[in-house]
Amino acid sequence: MKPHDGAMTDGGDDSGLIAEINVTPFIDVMLVLLIVFMVAAPLMMAGVPLSLPKSSAAALAPPKEPLVVSMDKDGRIFIGDEAADSATLPEKLTRMTAEDPGRTVHVRCDKELDYGRIMELLGVIGQGGVASISLVAEGAQAVGAERGGGPSASGGSER
Repeated sequence: MKPHDGAMTDGGDDSGLIAEINVTPFIDVMLVLLIVFMVAAPLMMAGVPLSLPKSSAAALAPPKEPLVVSMDKDGRIFIGDEAADSATLPEKLTRMTAEDPGRTVHVRCDKELDYGRIMELLGVIGQGGVASISLVAEGAQAVGAERGGGPSASGGSER
């Protein structure tokens, strides 16, 4: 057999197929999407056009750090790092929240504690006139790390 002129000179058959991806239509679509988002973004941020009045009121004071009340697995109560007992806890909390009645109290309890003990503590805190109580739990990342599934034990956060 006689080879055709130029048919097998470069090692493959010359069927005319192009083995490249044409990215021009893709770029066209991306540019159109970019323009649409550039036009739509300011419209979404604008909201309702209002002419707001000026105020001479003082700016709100930043909220104070929350008080942290903790109970360890033995039932000992702490305000921050200072030990307290359930008899004096309400008066201490009343004194500490007197200048800021809306101050939040974060309650941290050991997971080994009985539910009834935690409810008693919440009742005692309520006697102190606290308006806002938050329960603190360990973050999901820290729990996973404790069980060997997360990145690190220090990766958790308190909420």
